[in-house]
Order: sequence, then structure tokens, then C-alpha cells
Amino acid sequence: MIYDVIVVGGGIAGLMAAIEAKDENNKVALISKGNVFKSNSSMASGGINAVLDTKNIAEIDKHIQDTFNSAKGLGNKKAITYMCKQASSIIEKLVEYGVDFDRDENNKILQRPFGGGSSNRTCYVGDKTGSAITLNLIKKAKSKGITFLPNNFILNLAKYQNRVSGVVSLNKENSQIMIYSSKAVVLAGGGYAGIYRGYSTNAPDYTGDLLAVALRAGLCLKDMEFVQFHPTGFVKTNYLVTEAARGEGGYLINSDGNRFINELETRDKVARAILKEELEGKKVFIDLRHLGLEKIQQKLPSLYNAALMQSGIDLSQELLEIKPVAHYTMGGVDVNMTESDLKGLYICGEMASNGVHGANRLGGNSLLEGCVFGELAGKQAKDYSKEFEYAPIDYNTVIKDIEMIDFIFSGDSTKNFNAIRISLGKCLFEKAGIVKDEKSLTLAFDYIKYLRQISYTLHCINKEKNNNVELTAILELRNALEIAEAIILSAQKRHESRGAHYREDYPKTSKKYDKSFVVKELKKGFFKISFKENEILKRIKNIFINKE
Repeated sequence: MIYDVIVVGGGIAGLMAAIEAKDENNKVALISKGNVFKSNSSMASGGINAVLDTKNIAEIDKHIQDTFNSAKGLGNKKAITYMCKQASSIIEKLVEYGVDFDRDENNKILQRPFGGGSSNRTCYVGDKTGSAITLNLIKKAKSKGITFLPNNFILNLAKYQNRVSGVVSLNKENSQIMIYSSKAVVLAGGGYAGIYRGYSTNAPDYTGDLLAVALRAGLCLKDMEFVQFHPTGFVKTNYLVTEAARGEGGYLINSDGNRFINELETRDKVARAILKEELEGKKVFIDLRHLGLEKIQQKLPSLYNAALMQSGIDLSQELLEIKPVAHYTMGGVDVNMTESDLKGLYICGEMASNGVHGANRLGGNSLLEGCVFGELAGKQAKDYSKEFEYAPIDYNTVIKDIEMIDFIFSGDSTKNFNAIRISLGKCLFEKAGIVKDEKSLTLAFDYIKYLRQISYTLHCINKEKNNNVELTAILELRNALEIAEAIILSAQKRHESRGAHYREDYPKTSKKYDKSFVVKELKKGFFKISFKENEILKRIKNIFINKE
């Protein structure tokens, strides 16, 4: 199947990219691993940051500064400035697409406070902002004639020399290998917090698959040690207690009945404070009782219903026990805004590391980043596809993928791969999570290496080719273990604490580490990790290489 532009990922970044890439004369496909209605974007409930008045330069500058401050020295000022200045036009576009933001009696869009922000700039649709945006983007994409290709698991990029030529995919319905040829490709596959299985707001299938694909294609991953733990998840189900709950005035109290942290501090500080209470044997609760039933049902209806249905708790009368959970990943594929080192390949959303979030994401910026850079990636992919023709497909890569799938179906397994995924999540949370040190990271690295060896001996017990969930689970596990190793290696290298990365043996921030680490796979199973090269020196080096 041949398209002008292929977009991989059904979240907000992918949908925005597909919409921008499509015109009356080209063919655009949007590929998703599962149902397009299921994404982390659709679960994002708090809101989207924007200074709505484009003439209010002072407030825009404050948004830029808040974002840069949250990045803790690793932010890219160019990318941050671009995002914050585009925010108002993005909100206008979303309204045009049908997103019905909450408004006051004068029909002005309401904005709430969010953690780390110095102003009230977070636009919202109750506590279901992500869902409202996603649904309207899907409608817009369908109206533009974009082809949706759900239930496709991307195995590898197809490339020719230094150009992308398409994607190699596993059709989950029949386990057949598919080749989708394209002039340009946009990857928007989300983050990797799902590998913290049992300790994450993400679905278990958010395992960083496309980051592993990028590694295999020779691209670098950057800032992988920076995993953001949301302070407030349901203790039993990991369901996210939106930051809007604290933005609307909710308290955090321990089992002694004491408030112990400023609820609107940045997420890393709040998460560590909660973990400290838990390690001291105390439970932690969110208290919304003082808000009253009417306000809770008006401002936080989804949370109220979830607490009632999942925990049997009436938030207007009772406390809800919470815990920190892996929520968002700042690390991703190293890109310049959205451009990768592979021509015709653009990367956006949570899987891209463009320097907007640096060491710690500012609350309310994730939906904004997805929209802004999804829009940009779509425009760039469309322009590229008009300028260049299709590149050849290297079928040697395809044959290797076919052989890999045949191998997984061929033998019998003695290991329980679901148990391995659960133990991986537990290991990462306890040894490479909110708090870590050299000893815990070494133990985590050794265990992940052991699990990686096991993962290549796994086979499907069920040999049925149609909708084989075991096959997908094994492939996800392999990718998750690759990404887990990149996280741990990066955390080991960073001998300091910064943003979402906290080491008990190096509790202070060091000027020496005012740089990002990049991870490159030299050959299968062997990573090289180093400081990111200075961009100016890199360009000079490339000039000399090209001359040779």
C-alpha cells in the first residue's frame, strides 16, 4: 500500500499531524496499534496551557519562563518559545474543530491554575479535556478523507540510504507482515511509562515500541532518565487523579490528618513528598470534601464517578487514598523541533525529545506540545512529500521480520511472559523510579539484562494467527526491555538530581550535567551513551564529512 504521508499514532499529536498533512490531492494514512479512540491523549484530563491574548506579551513570556524553569537547565529555548507563541492559535483551531472548552457567563474560555505555573492559563473541558480534543480531531480527520489503519504493530522503519521509505508492520488481525510505502513518515507513538506496569497511569501497551524502532533505525534517544511520576493515582487501579483536583483546591493529607506539601508544587517534589510519607508507614489521601458535592460534580465529574465506581468512595464525604504513579516520559527520540536525522522522518508528541520539557514537564503542557508539534510535523511531512519521490524498500529487512515472527510461533515456551512484564514494572518502580541510587540501578540493570536474554526464547503458546495477543505481548516485552535498559544506563550516568531524576547518592544538581545524554544502539544489545554533541560542532563536523 502506497501513501504520500504515513502517520503512526492515534493520539493528539498523530491526529494533528495527519490533519495538517492531508490536502485535496494526496493520500494520508494514520496507523495505530489498537483502537484509534484509545490513547493516552484521550485520558489526559487536566487541561491545555495557552495564553489566549496574543498581545499580552508579558503573560506569554511568563509561560515561556515557567516552561524553561521546569526543564531545569535542559530546556531548548527555541522550541519552548515556538510552542508558547503558537498556543493561542492552537486553541482557536481546536475551537474551530468543535472542542467546547468551559466558558464563563461572558462566553470567555475559563482557565485554571496548574502545578508549576505562575498564572492561570490552563484551558479545560471539565476533567475530560484530552478526550474532548481527541474525539473532535478524529471527526476532523475522517472528514478530510484520511485513511485509518488500526491494529497495526510497527516492527521497523523501511529506509533507503539516509531516507525513510515507509514502515514494516504486523497486521494484528492475521499476523501477516505488511509493507506501507510512503514519501514521508511521522512517528507520534506516545511515551514509555507503561513499562512501569502496575505502577503507571498508562495502559500496559505503552511500552515505547516506536522508540525501540527508532533505535534500530540508527537514531538516538535523549533524556531517557527523566520519567515523570504523577503524584496522585488511585492506590488499587492506578487511575489518574487529575491535577485539576488540586488546581480546584484539593488538599493532600496523610493518615495523621496533616497537610505536608504545597499541593501546587511541581510534580517531582509532590511525588517525592508522598513517597516519603509512605516509606514512613503513613497513607496519603486527597481531600476534596471542603469543595462540596456541587463543585466536585461540576468541575471534576469524571473523577467523582471513577472514585465511586472503582473505589466506592464519595469524594464529597470521604477521603480517597492515592499513590505516585509513572505518568509521562520526557525522554524520546532526539529531534530538532520535529526533524530527525533520517530524511523524510518527522517525530512529535511524547515520543519526541525536542527540549520542550527537559528534565521535568510543566503541568498542562503535554496536550499543547502534542498539538503544536503535531501540526508542525504534518506540515513538514506534506511539504517533503511534494518535493521528493518514493525511495526504494530494502526487502532484506522485511525478510528478517518475517523470520522473527515465524520463530516466535515455532517453538514452545516455559516462561510466563505476562509475569515477566509485571516483574519488570516492579523492578523499575522500586529500583529506577522516583528515588534511586547506584546500588539500586546496578541491580535493575543486571535484572533487565537477564530478562532480555529470556525474552528472545519466548514463543506463543497459542499458535492461532488471528488476533494473537501473545505475539503482540512478546514483541512489546522485547521493546520494553530495550527501553528499560536505556533508562537505567542514562540514570546511572547522571550523577546528580535534576527535575524528575532524583538520586539519593547524588541529591544535588551539578553544573557539570547541564547537558543531555543520548543513547545509540551500536549493534543489537549494545548501547553507547554519551553527552549530546554541541549542535554547532556537529554541523561543522557534518560539513567536513560531506566534503569527504
